Amino acid sequence: MPAHPPLPDPRWNRALAHAARREVLQEELLLRQLLHDQPDHLAARLRVAQILVDREEYQQALQWVDTPEGGDMQDPDLLLLRGQLQGQLGLESRSMQTFEALVKQQPHQELGWLFLGEVLARSGQTVKALQARFRALRLAQSKGLWLGPESTEPALVDLVTQVISEFRTQRRDWLFAVLDEQVQDHGRAELSRVETALQVYLGESPIAPSDPRQKPKFFYMPGLPDGPYHDPWLQPWTASLVAQWQAIRQEALTIMAEDALFESFLDLKPGQQAPEYVSGTSARPAWDAFFFYRHGQRFKEHHSRCPVTSAFLEGIELCRVEHQAPEICFSLLRAGSTIMPHYGVTNTRLVYHLPLVIPPGCALQIVDGPPHAWREGEPMMFDDTFQHGACNPSQEDRLILLMDCWNPHVRPPERLAVKALVEAIDLLENRWQTAA
Repeated sequence: MPAHPPLPDPRWNRALAHAARREVLQEELLLRQLLHDQPDHLAARLRVAQILVDREEYQQALQWVDTPEGGDMQDPDLLLLRGQLQGQLGLESRSMQTFEALVKQQPHQELGWLFLGEVLARSGQTVKALQARFRALRLAQSKGLWLGPESTEPALVDLVTQVISEFRTQRRDWLFAVLDEQVQDHGRAELSRVETALQVYLGESPIAPSDPRQKPKFFYMPGLPDGPYHDPWLQPWTASLVAQWQAIRQEALTIMAEDALFESFLDLKPGQQAPEYVSGTSARPAWDAFFFYRHGQRFKEHHSRCPVTSAFLEGIELCRVEHQAPEICFSLLRAGSTIMPHYGVTNTRLVYHLPLVIPPGCALQIVDGPPHAWREGEPMMFDDTFQHGACNPSQEDRLILLMDCWNPHVRPPERLAVKALVEAIDLLENRWQTAA
């Protein structure tokens, strides 16, 4: 937020007039007089400090933004200038603390992240520097900034260009180092598809799905079988699941009767609507869930309520990726609700459905492809990187056991490598507080 004069003062307007005429000495004199009387006038303090910076008098400039006489010493503009000056004077530890305070106060401030990334890089903290630079670039580019010289403030063009280049190189080196650890254990030939997938993720390979309906939002591994639907019996545990489906269904019906145990699959608050994701003929269309796992987190209480389902889940290999997977739940599509078409994140894992309660007309819908009408007790498995949705036009709720599972065509060594890479990318993009 910009600093504003706490009290009207004619000297401020006169100083602005001098600045407009580039009469810097007269401007500085007036501002110093003003600050003698109003030391907490942040705008004047910042302007005096900037005049000193322009004269390369960095130590004197720092004194103007690093003293309690400045009033609100946590003002974002003041913090930004203070951190830059501390870095300019080699006070790296203090500079880092200043920028960390700034991004904690204003996490959507791209300049704070940009300069924090510079300090971290100079101090040799490669991963944290990558994290900070990622946030700076994502924030700026989401606002239409730093997409090229024309969308970058002239004073920042050289720095932003350098940061983008270094970020791309260092991110690549870091992720390939993660992959190389897996290569040492399993061999490069065994992980050639994962290496190609990483090149696709980094934009180094033009390989893309041949079917235009398939658009992974995150990670695409070439060389896996095409098509949206896959044989659920390729999973070694399908026979065991089908043998227990009636007992699992009974547990689900018990939970279904306690409707308050379900929550929005979309993280919506009670009464909140998301028509871009769920619509339909109902007055309140909804997609709800009773989670056993979400984003890799285990819901202990929910497992204890459903011992048969829990025992099955704990007895098979799950698609485990820290903070990401598995995602397993009783999925409840309310009467008169439609899940709008969307894409999943990666074809290295598939989505498995065990239908439990299926009213007439309910179906999974692959866009521009054949629908799949669920049948109770008959499992199905599909690749959700194909655009897909679902509908329940009936007057009753539809209930299935929904779970992530590894694509059975991804070999065990590839699974380990994908897990390591996805966790590394998640650390870079989402785990600032937990980074070493």
